[in-house]
Formats: sequence, C-alpha cells, structure tokens
Amino acid sequence: MTEAITGLVVLLLIAAAGYFYYRRRGGRPVPEQLREGKPLPEFAALDEAGNSLNSGQLRGTPVVMIFVRGNWCPFCSRQVKNLTGYYKDIVDLGARLIFVTPKPLETTRRVAEFFNVDFEFWLDESLIATRELGLLLESGVPRNYYKEYGSDTIWPTSLVIDADGIIRYVELSKHIIDRPNPKALLRELQKAVDT
Repeated sequence: MTEAITGLVVLLLIAAAGYFYYRRRGGRPVPEQLREGKPLPEFAALDEAGNSLNSGQLRGTPVVMIFVRGNWCPFCSRQVKNLTGYYKDIVDLGARLIFVTPKPLETTRRVAEFFNVDFEFWLDESLIATRELGLLLESGVPRNYYKEYGSDTIWPTSLVIDADGIIRYVELSKHIIDRPNPKALLRELQKAVDT
C-alpha cells in the first residue's frame, strides 16, 4: 500500500512538473512570417462597412494589432476591455489600434462604443489571412458556438508594427486564457516609435 501511494505521489509530481514546464515554455511557436524584425506580410480584410482593406495600407503609421477569437471569447472580451484604458496613450504615440476578428463585428463595436474609444476592427471572416499568417486555431470555437461562428478561429496574437511596416514585437498567447499585459504593449510601442 505504501509503495502504491509513493508511486502515485511520484506520478503526480512528474505530471505537475510537466504541466509547469509546458506553461512556462508556451504552447505555440511564433510563425516564421510574424517574427520580430520582419515586414508585416500583406493580407486582406474588410472594415466594418464591408470595404476592402490591405495591411500594406498601414505603412507610415505605427500599429498595435490584436488578433482576437471573437466576442464569444471571455478572454478576448477582457483583453479589449483592458486595452480601453491605454487607448489614449496608444493614439498619443501616433499609432493605430486595430483588432482583427473572424466575426461578428457588431458586438465588438458595441464594446468599443461602451468605453468611448475608437478602435478599428478588421474582419477576416473566411480566415484566409489567419491561415496565411499561421494563426489558425482549428476547432478552437466551443461546440455550442459552431452554428454561428464555425469551428475554426484565430490564435490570440498581439503585434506592434513600426511606421515602416516592420514587426517590432509579437506575442502569441501561450494558452487560450492568457493575453499580454497592455502596459507591455505600450512599452513596446514606445520603443517602436523611438527607433
């Protein structure tokens, strides 16, 4: 009996160590096309009115670009809410704050209006840009939302891009629940503006 308990304790310690190693290390590597120091790849999206957008149009202005899974995701909603407190600081640095989402824009826009901030929302409804950028999260939507949102979504990611279109900071959420600290994004934006 003592050997069984000792074996169980050892097994639990090994499992816990593996879990903490995985959490510290992160669950997903940064896609090659989004590595720091590389130009932001060109991709297409739609604005809230359905007009075509292209990431190449961003040159000339620094950008904080946040890829979010959708308004159904409580972690993404919290991230949007947390960034509202830093919106003025971001804009004061001459930057744009853009959220890229698979759909729908209406509820996300209501969040921005509630907090009285003028975020930009880009729609990647077909997830074409998401795939091109290596950010596809297959079967990432909870089953009870499949009918409205489909099964695939965006891996939560934050980018800081300088005015020349170069990625200066990238953070993929290590896990679905974590998001970068808005202060860290602001600090990285300040560095990008100063270079």
